Amino acid sequence: MQFGIFTVGDVTTDPTNGRTPSEHERIKAMVTIARKAEEVGLDVFATGEHHNPPFVPSSPTTMLGYIAARTERIVLSTSTTLITTNDPVKIAEDYAMLQHLADGRVDLMMGRGNTGPVYPWFGKDIRQGIPLAVENYALLHKLWREDVVDWAGKFRTPLQSFTSTPRPLDGVPPFVWHGSIRSPEIAEQAAYYGDGFFHNNIFWPMEHTKKMVDLYRRRFAHYGHGTEQQAVVGLGGQVFMRRDSQAAVREFRPYFDNAPVYGHGPSLEDFAEQTPLTVGSPQQVIERTLTFRDAVGDYQRQLFLMDHAGLPLKTVLEQLDLLGEEVVPVLRAEFAKGRPAEVPDAPTHASLLARRDADTTDDVLEVRA
Repeated sequence: MQFGIFTVGDVTTDPTNGRTPSEHERIKAMVTIARKAEEVGLDVFATGEHHNPPFVPSSPTTMLGYIAARTERIVLSTSTTLITTNDPVKIAEDYAMLQHLADGRVDLMMGRGNTGPVYPWFGKDIRQGIPLAVENYALLHKLWREDVVDWAGKFRTPLQSFTSTPRPLDGVPPFVWHGSIRSPEIAEQAAYYGDGFFHNNIFWPMEHTKKMVDLYRRRFAHYGHGTEQQAVVGLGGQVFMRRDSQAAVREFRPYFDNAPVYGHGPSLEDFAEQTPLTVGSPQQVIERTLTFRDAVGDYQRQLFLMDHAGLPLKTVLEQLDLLGEEVVPVLRAEFAKGRPAEVPDAPTHASLLARRDADTTDDVLEVRA
């Protein structure tokens, strides 16, 4: 099972001292956080994509390409690639290029984002969000798997004898997760292609997360990609830790109360009760995260949000030390217990390449037989 972190790249004033980092500081901090994630033994670093203040990650491939040059092992991903407002041709080319530069340490998560104004900024209509996601991904999927593409659709000009370059590394496209919090159409899309489904359950109770994951698992099996247990599932979460749980609550409260994503709403205690947000000791984070499997079954990827709401970089790095040294080793061991043999690991470039080569060998043997 993979463990990692994701960032939304917000530039938020620290409510404890009134200081707001510059965009330059925030961007460089994200790089530092990614490198720290690898240092403490995490598997994945993922960045969001936003095109509006107070967020800075408008160019995920630039960010991840820079990080790729400064890391060796960690998988580089996105917590949202805007499949609705980006041209799928550009996505195909940009992420194939990143895949080559990172020697395959790349996957990505398709999403529609949570900022309505972004649609007209890129010439799109938010009322067409789901149809855009469906059509654009159908084209992207085709571009990565066919050397020459002829295509016509509703939302962009046709393609005739088009080849996107570079071609995917080793002829194996990056693995794709489809991220959604509330749209069953996206769970259906992930199941149809046999891709991964990521439910970023940071704002919703686990009962809702379970319904969405169950739908994806059923439809994954319906389309013949394997059993429901073999479906590829990822979850999000939020944590803040100190060795003493009361100290954690006391320190995090002003950040929670003023956060742009959930501040000025329910209390910290109510939000923690109703969503997977966990503020407390490392042991409390372990115990809470282990309950996720009770809701959705064995899954492949767990990402935590840790650098938001104006938390200073020093605090985030301390959080990563706790996560890597005290939390993730226990979670790895506990999630491995009783895990059925048929449940796959999270796909990587190496595993996808091996599966492709095995399928090719099987096809050759069948022809010879």
